[in-house]
Amino acid sequence: MGSLFRSEPMCLAQLFLQSGTAYECLSALGEKGLVQFRDLNQNVSSFQRKFVGEVKRCEELERILAYLAQEIHRADIPLPEGETSPPAPPLKQVLEMQEQLQKLEVELREVTRNKEKLRKNLLELIEYTHMLRVTKTFVRRSVEFEPTYEEFPALDSDSLLDYSSMQRLGAKLGFVSGLIHQGKVEAFERMLWRVCKGYTIVTYAELDESLEDPETGEVVKWYVFLISFWGEQIGHKVKKICDCYHCHIYPYPSTAEERREIQEGLSTRIQDLYTVLHKTEDYLRQVLCKAAESVYSRAVQVKKMKAIYHMLNMCSLDVTNKCLIAEVWCPEADLQGLRRALEDGSRESGATIASFMNTIPTKETPPTLIRTNKFTEGFQNIVDAYGVGSYREVNPALFSIITFPFLFAVMFGDLGHGFVMFLFALLLVVNENHPRLSQSQEILGMFFNGRYILLLMGLFSVYTGLIYNDCFSKSVNLFGSGWNVSAMYGAGHPPAERQRMALWNDSVVRRSRVLQLDPSVPGVFQGPYPLGIDPIWNLATNRLTFLNSFKMKMSVILGIAHMTFGVVLGIFNHLHFRKKFNIYLVSVPELLFLLCMFGYLIFMIVYKWLVYSAETSRVAPSILIEFINMFLFPSTATSGLYAGQEHVQRLLLAVTALAVPVLFLGKPLFLLWLHNGRSCFGVSRSGYTLVRKDSEEEVSLMGSQDIEEGSSPLEDGCREVTCEEFNFGEILMTQVIHSIEYCLGCISNTASYLRLWALSLAHAQLSDVLWAMLMRVGLRVDKTYGVLLLLPVMALFAVLTIFILLVMEGLSAFLHAIRLHWVEFQNKFYVGAGTKFVPFSFRRLSWKFSDDGA
Repeated sequence: MGSLFRSEPMCLAQLFLQSGTAYECLSALGEKGLVQFRDLNQNVSSFQRKFVGEVKRCEELERILAYLAQEIHRADIPLPEGETSPPAPPLKQVLEMQEQLQKLEVELREVTRNKEKLRKNLLELIEYTHMLRVTKTFVRRSVEFEPTYEEFPALDSDSLLDYSSMQRLGAKLGFVSGLIHQGKVEAFERMLWRVCKGYTIVTYAELDESLEDPETGEVVKWYVFLISFWGEQIGHKVKKICDCYHCHIYPYPSTAEERREIQEGLSTRIQDLYTVLHKTEDYLRQVLCKAAESVYSRAVQVKKMKAIYHMLNMCSLDVTNKCLIAEVWCPEADLQGLRRALEDGSRESGATIASFMNTIPTKETPPTLIRTNKFTEGFQNIVDAYGVGSYREVNPALFSIITFPFLFAVMFGDLGHGFVMFLFALLLVVNENHPRLSQSQEILGMFFNGRYILLLMGLFSVYTGLIYNDCFSKSVNLFGSGWNVSAMYGAGHPPAERQRMALWNDSVVRRSRVLQLDPSVPGVFQGPYPLGIDPIWNLATNRLTFLNSFKMKMSVILGIAHMTFGVVLGIFNHLHFRKKFNIYLVSVPELLFLLCMFGYLIFMIVYKWLVYSAETSRVAPSILIEFINMFLFPSTATSGLYAGQEHVQRLLLAVTALAVPVLFLGKPLFLLWLHNGRSCFGVSRSGYTLVRKDSEEEVSLMGSQDIEEGSSPLEDGCREVTCEEFNFGEILMTQVIHSIEYCLGCISNTASYLRLWALSLAHAQLSDVLWAMLMRVGLRVDKTYGVLLLLPVMALFAVLTIFILLVMEGLSAFLHAIRLHWVEFQNKFYVGAGTKFVPFSFRRLSWKFSDDGA
């Protein structure tokens, strides 16, 4: 897996690829994923690069494959996806594959076009059949059901639309028939009346069944209409209105004989279309089934081929145009694998001259590569969300594997809730190879990707739940309480002890609502509980006061220890980058400032725990008052925690006061002294820069052997640095800002760690309230209805526990744990200004088909 403490050492390599072997060499590199290519053609636009034609060819093949996949999906044909991806196709097979895919696309489009045309004709004939069937009833209606218009002559004996009437009216009466959408009927009729001014008669009826629209394919409700109009000019208006409302117009037969002939012809044509359409669909399905067998593998091959040409576009040509030159970042541990990949590519292409590589020195900062596995990947993602680490600096993810779930558990500590979370994460871990889980999206996908984080968070929450002795807000008595109630009765003590101790008797027990245990009474406190908080505190009225004091002090101790560890990790960065002066001028003053104040606060907390007992607890001084007096220098002497406390505190304050100016001015003055002692120098750098590129600090120190990558002597051709590049004001301002931020941050960050206490208290109180409002009510009901009531109460309690205490409270504690690591811990040593190593690897490609069709 590599080291998780620092990023992998990188080197810049130059690849010399023969034109005939470049494709095969990059195919071998893409399968292994060893190198990150640098773009050597940044000033050249994308459409002017050498392999832009090949990229366009790959895009055309991707379009064809996406169209095939869309048609296969539309036909409900399963698309097989292989577990192993095929290699990129050889150049000899690319043209053949392109020709086959283009031929298949033309055939599919032609068959699909014919199928759609047949389907549209079939739907139109079905509509025509329904129209003839419905309009046949229109001509048999009596006059009383039809509207009367003054423009038409009155016909007393015959129906208005009888065939004899039509013959009597002659050529002056015309008919338009068809179908219209249900939602357009009222507007259609209103428009006819307004435009034609009453010179039309509209008769319509709703179809009993819904029909598919030949244009859109939607199944909608239709109305059949028959329009009788008077005059040719009115007929033109009627037809234009029908076109405007997208009516489906069909010829209206003038006689009953013609109607019968049309219906018989339609029945025959519909049967023929059904037969032809079924055969067309069967042939189309055969073609799609055959295409589905290879469409996935071909899509993978095309994506790999396109990725190869994208990388080749980043290469530059030599003067002879026969060799491609590429520059890549490669981990030093993978150089042998890089050479083998070039040899394999050259051997596969059959070239006589093999491609080769060599490493080149550079002053540029390499990308950051930290190898992870499925366990450490989630923790590394949390750190990378803050910022990708600078090259070769200490990686916080290694320590976050323990500190992150532990700080989460301090805020979430509950044995029952932690065990439920642990079981959920364990279920995800056991079934991590399940395809539905690994391909899940959104919330379940986030849970699955962080399954090992959840596993450790649940496990640590079980531990802190044992320490807090909380299991669904109830205490668990595993080892027996260390408090003895019977020892408080006076009968068990000599008369001399009864007079000086407040003991119990029968009258005190009967009259008092609250009884107080005195640990100073012999036999009452028999020793601490073996693991965590004594279960008797769950019954005490001052339980919250006791736990608040304990958790608040615990939060301060954990926070200061966490921040101190962050400052110590910064020393490892200075040692690695050979900047030892930062240890004496930055890290040591920071440690002194932090420990002389807040480290001393931890000392007082631990000292009071160890020195003062139950007998002397009433005379024990307040730690908060003593800590405040440390800065106020009170005129009246206090008792103090120990002898000589005032002198120790003044010494610590003096050290703190001396550390501040060293922190503000030490580093800038040292750099200025170095610069004045080495004016106008040239320096050889055998490696790459380890600090910010072209920073003022680097400029002033480039002559010192402390920060060189090696102790190489000065050589000819090294870079010259002029005196004007050193800016003392900028260095001073940067250090002052950093020092102010650190000094104020020590105070604010220490207070920020009190969120461990606050969220732990909130979680415990919410759990207690949920138990009191649900489970306690259900358990107190009598046995007649208790069993019936207890089942829904337990179900509701489980649901609220999961959604409120596990999901919402867990998310809150998770976010606060992230904040404590990002702001309070990582800013002590972690810069996070690097760039991530993104290798050219086919595993990074997505094998899913795009949804857009042709």
